[in-house]
Amino acid sequence: MSAGPNNASGSPAAVLRHVLSHLVTPLLMCVGMGFAYLGAFHAPAPHDMRVDVVGSGPSAQVLAQTLQDKGDGALSVRTVADRATAEDHLSTQASYGAYLPGKSPELLVASASSDTSATVVEKVFTRVAAEQGEPLMVTDVAPSADGDATGQGIFFLLVVLSIGSYASVAVIGGAGAALALWIRAALAAGASLVVSVIGMALAGPVFGLVDHGLGGLWAMAWLYSAGILLIGVGLHTFLKRWTTLSLMVLFVMLNFTSSGGIFRPEVQPGFFGALHSFWNGAGFVEGVRSHVYFGGHALGGHLLVLTLWFVAGLALMGMAGRAEAQRRRAVVAPVPPIAEGARPEERPEARQIGAGTDEDAEEEMEEAVVV
Repeated sequence: MSAGPNNASGSPAAVLRHVLSHLVTPLLMCVGMGFAYLGAFHAPAPHDMRVDVVGSGPSAQVLAQTLQDKGDGALSVRTVADRATAEDHLSTQASYGAYLPGKSPELLVASASSDTSATVVEKVFTRVAAEQGEPLMVTDVAPSADGDATGQGIFFLLVVLSIGSYASVAVIGGAGAALALWIRAALAAGASLVVSVIGMALAGPVFGLVDHGLGGLWAMAWLYSAGILLIGVGLHTFLKRWTTLSLMVLFVMLNFTSSGGIFRPEVQPGFFGALHSFWNGAGFVEGVRSHVYFGGHALGGHLLVLTLWFVAGLALMGMAGRAEAQRRRAVVAPVPPIAEGARPEERPEARQIGAGTDEDAEEEMEEAVVV
């Protein structure tokens, strides 16, 4: 039978209160995304960005010191003896540009490290060459793959993997909340495998974002995705409908902005630069760059970051398992005697076990819709 107009649960005032209470999550997301994205990206400016001036004579020393002084902290300029040393610094991401002065000035960059950083360096040394009355030749010693013209394809791959991972959490944690934890863990492992294979296929044969090293890319994609899924499923035991907002904070607001996929920490505010050193998105982006473009330089550190986030997910799953076991023991604990003639819905165990079921189910559906 449909609820009548006088039913309090269906009255306009009750519906309005319900809607307003559930507007909190999207409004918080709006505020958080605004502060995160605008705070990280609205005014990129270099600070202590390492560049080299090639040469050992007085003129090279004077040029380096002049750039250092004029930069007012934007650049960290040093001189190197020869072109080979400058290229080695670029190949290990120890610098982001190397200027060779002379009658035909040349700038060396490695756009695979960061296209935006290479652009910043190019602007600086284009002005230097113009002051000398010479055109600047730019040589890219580590370009990104042909299918990644902007050098930001790995970042957008990160976005794909992240969305696939935390959206899967909403389904496994919400719709599958009644399943045993080990089954949810197995579903998380399976979902992360599928997400990582999709990411590898998109990055390689579909769009050509990378042209080699797909095996290593897949392994890092799986480790990244599995970490998010385990953390999310574990958190869901404690946070319920607030899990999606928490994952948005962890793996969108703080993650995308600190990954270095668009702007490296050298052109971002210090907060996001600090996150870059240990956040999982940065571990994935820099790990793939290292593996694909820079011969595995510093790859171990990036893999360590991804592994630690995965271990954190395992730890959360363990905590969730203990918490759920305690709840089950509480449900089967002795209950007060049943009053003679009490209706089934008045039985204590019915109130204990069934309380909030409809509300919880509704919240899980909202969680999935928000994702």
